[in-house]
Amino acid sequence: MTEKTIADFWFDPSCPYTWVTSRWLLEVEKVRPVEVRWRVMSLSVLNEGRDDDPEGDPEGYLWVPVRVCAAVRQEYGQEALGRLYTAMWTSGRDRGDHDWMGSLHDALAAAGLPLELAEAGASTAYDEAVRASHAEGIGLIGDHVGTPVVAVTGAGGERVVFFGPVISRAPTGEQAGRLWDGTLLVAGTPGFHELKGAPHEKPRLGDPM
Repeated sequence: MTEKTIADFWFDPSCPYTWVTSRWLLEVEKVRPVEVRWRVMSLSVLNEGRDDDPEGDPEGYLWVPVRVCAAVRQEYGQEALGRLYTAMWTSGRDRGDHDWMGSLHDALAAAGLPLELAEAGASTAYDEAVRASHAEGIGLIGDHVGTPVVAVTGAGGERVVFFGPVISRAPTGEQAGRLWDGTLLVAGTPGFHELKGAPHEKPRLGDPM
């Protein structure tokens, strides 16, 4: 039996491109011996102290979903966090529900988690957990990147860390596997720093391509 490669995935749940990358990784799990482990990072923490506000969030609303994610990760584990993350971007969509607290209640219910966890979004009780998880992920690569950060640990303990990839559509099947193979090849090359493609398309948030 082939030993699985662990892919630790640090994400801010509010980013649509990160969501697309996460769906790609779930496709990768189907065609490569890879297991995704879910972890949180925070754009709010990343951008603290900056003169500009790249996320356009002066009221700090982006703290709400990441606090709930941190609460779930701490109290119920990373698999539950993965279920919640999926539900955050899928539950309530048929109603056009985009309110964070409303959708969070729907998402918690869809993930089989207590609705009371939504209260963590308006509390600072899990801020230390958010910051610690964020620091762990960013500490592997540096604060010059955003969300997501992926750290891949091979069977021999070797580690490859990268930001992204930023994609607007999630490839499926062997196409997802090839992107995985290529990403590891590039990111694992000594001295590699950055690779960019064409300007962003709007993310496709529905079914993978």
